[in-house]
Amino acid sequence: MCAAQAGQMGARVLLLDHADKPGKKILISGGGRCNFTNTGAEPARFLSENPHFAKSALSRYTAQDFIDLVDRHYIAWHEKTLGQLFCDGSARQIVAMLRDECDKGGVTLRLSQNTQNLDHADGIFRVGDARAPRLVIATGGPSIPKMGATRFSYDVAKRFNINVIEPRPALVPFTLNDDEIMFKNLSGVATETIASTNDAHFREASLFTHKGLSGPAILQISSYWRPGDGVSLNLTPNAPDDWLIAAKKTQPRAHLKTVLAQHLPSRLAQALADRIDLSTELSNTPDKLLAAIQTELWSWPFTPNGTEGFAKAEVTAGGVDTNALSSKTMEAKAVPGLYFIGEAVDVTGWLGGYNFQWAWSSGWAAAQHIGTVYES
Repeated sequence: MCAAQAGQMGARVLLLDHADKPGKKILISGGGRCNFTNTGAEPARFLSENPHFAKSALSRYTAQDFIDLVDRHYIAWHEKTLGQLFCDGSARQIVAMLRDECDKGGVTLRLSQNTQNLDHADGIFRVGDARAPRLVIATGGPSIPKMGATRFSYDVAKRFNINVIEPRPALVPFTLNDDEIMFKNLSGVATETIASTNDAHFREASLFTHKGLSGPAILQISSYWRPGDGVSLNLTPNAPDDWLIAAKKTQPRAHLKTVLAQHLPSRLAQALADRIDLSTELSNTPDKLLAAIQTELWSWPFTPNGTEGFAKAEVTAGGVDTNALSSKTMEAKAVPGLYFIGEAVDVTGWLGGYNFQWAWSSGWAAAQHIGTVYES
């Protein structure tokens, strides 16, 4: 994105990639259909040590701007839940679109490149045999290492004495201790929940796995979680107030499992009933106890023992310290000509196309600064 925009503004651009194909992470995204942006991509839905940093780029190159680009390339798309936009066809269309935009800008693309040999002297950056007055680092973080992801961007930052906020896995499944065996025995069960931690709340599906918990609600909340923090799940978000007490009146001879199964998958209903251990009929259960059970189901607590790590994390939280960068141009304040964009930076979006939009917006912002010196 950055290369295409800068090239089209007149810059002479060399795009280096250590991979053998461009856009590998794009190709695997969205189940192969690329969740390329989100209509709700506003700054409040991005995490950063500086929550204001993303405002400039996101406001100057918006989700609608990228949609317009997709439309100009006649790529059919559709909207799923919560503003998520996907290609009707394939993620390959987005890669082809970006390559076409690079071609329009005369960008030279070199794949399978060794970028480790990097030097800087007299205002000139050298990467291998390439020399340029401006260098953009767009190599992301270490999430999904099987795709070739590394800590290269952080190594570059540290080489220039630029602070890096400790990277951590984000949008990642939780793992659980053996004392949460109830969850582990429910592998494959999914249900709508509200997941909460540290004043953050997400209402989407949670999926029980053999290691712990996953699903959209869990992935979202994981970005706000820190080791040792507790998490709570509202397991019956659609149930009305006093629903258990109401069930006692309408189904007095029913047991808890039967009533729970009206709101939850049967395996989960059984596991919860076993854990709560209420063996009597509802008619024999005091309203006070039913109210307490209802409250527990609205805020079922657990403490993850960790996450599945960078191997399963969709993105990396943390990264190059935004205090070291210009929010308008993405240029390092102390190193003229050096830029960091995308996931390499300490800006992390929600699940659902937000991180792609940050890539497009931050890349565009850097390109505007690079390209202005080449405009006639």
